[in-house]
Amino acid sequence: MHTFIMHTQYSTDALGTPQSQEELERRIMDRIRTECPQMEWINVVILGPYDCLDVFRAPDIDTALKVATLIRTLAHAHTEVWPATELGEPKGPIRPLHSGKE
Repeated sequence: MHTFIMHTQYSTDALGTPQSQEELERRIMDRIRTECPQMEWINVVILGPYDCLDVFRAPDIDTALKVATLIRTLAHAHTEVWPATELGEPKGPIRPLHSGKE
């Protein structure tokens, strides 16, 4: 499984009331569970220009793309998805690199 981070900013057309946001989130989550049952999800709400910061694990980038596409289309939202690596893991691939100055 790979880790991804996604920022989401909902369209003002998609959200009218707090109740409509809850209903929209419920519809999105139901659809994602159906279309991408293998993903693991952590969803938090943040203050700032984005409405949600989602951290999730998916088997591949195609699944991450599917998740972002479902959110964009169902919520008329802007999403940004980035692959992430857990702390400590990046050193493995870079350790063999030459450490001397060129």
